[in-house]
Amino acid sequence: MSTELVDKSAVGVTGPQYHVGVETGQISEVVLMPGDPFRVQLIADRLEDTVEVAHQREYRTVTGTYKGRKITACSSGMGCPSTAIGVEELARAGAKVFIRVGSTAALQPHISVGDLIVSEGSYRNDGTTPAYVPLPYPAVPDFELTMMLRQVATELGEERGFAAHAGLNATDDAFYAESPEWIAKLSSMGLANVEMESSAMFVVARLRGLRAGMVCAVSGNLVTGDVVYGKANERLHTGWEHSIDVALEAVYRLGL
Repeated sequence: MSTELVDKSAVGVTGPQYHVGVETGQISEVVLMPGDPFRVQLIADRLEDTVEVAHQREYRTVTGTYKGRKITACSSGMGCPSTAIGVEELARAGAKVFIRVGSTAALQPHISVGDLIVSEGSYRNDGTTPAYVPLPYPAVPDFELTMMLRQVATELGEERGFAAHAGLNATDDAFYAESPEWIAKLSSMGLANVEMESSAMFVVARLRGLRAGMVCAVSGNLVTGDVVYGKANERLHTGWEHSIDVALEAVYRLGL
């Protein structure tokens, strides 16, 4: 019986990745990451020559082209653990740039459902990133990518009639543990929004020498009570489409 300890940084580096199922040559250096596997189709609809590369667990992966540039979309699932695994394995297969295009809840009263928010950094209230780095370590996106996401979001908002915001967000683990008191605390700190994935994406990207950013659509406002539960949220669906368009155009303008 072997007693050699497994070094996860050294095993499974080549070939199909254990969770995501992709391998080198099947994906782009640029990956757009929604949370929901079903939302990958919204990105695929904007690409040409799309091919579904893999669909394992919460990770659905599609590769195509946008204005001649190869782009991959891969869902992250919900929360930081699955996001961290996705970024790690996609990076092993060749990805270098990650843009989260998910949903988020607003924490400031002037932000409306369907608006877009570009992250300038995340307050790490998750259990995954402390396994990588101590809590004082900042979870921040790539500066150049973030500035381009802001610019494109502002331009597109003026054209299509939605507001684009930028600011710091919180990343939480426990959706139903977000009490009114917790929401009030986050809002009082000036945080723009709260979601469940960006801190892991930002931290893993920094540690692995990758680039990451986030542009999310607002699903509801937790301080004004403008939330949609139990029925279709058409404003959010339109916001998802806007966030994808912003991400794709930002990638194109940066020549990534």
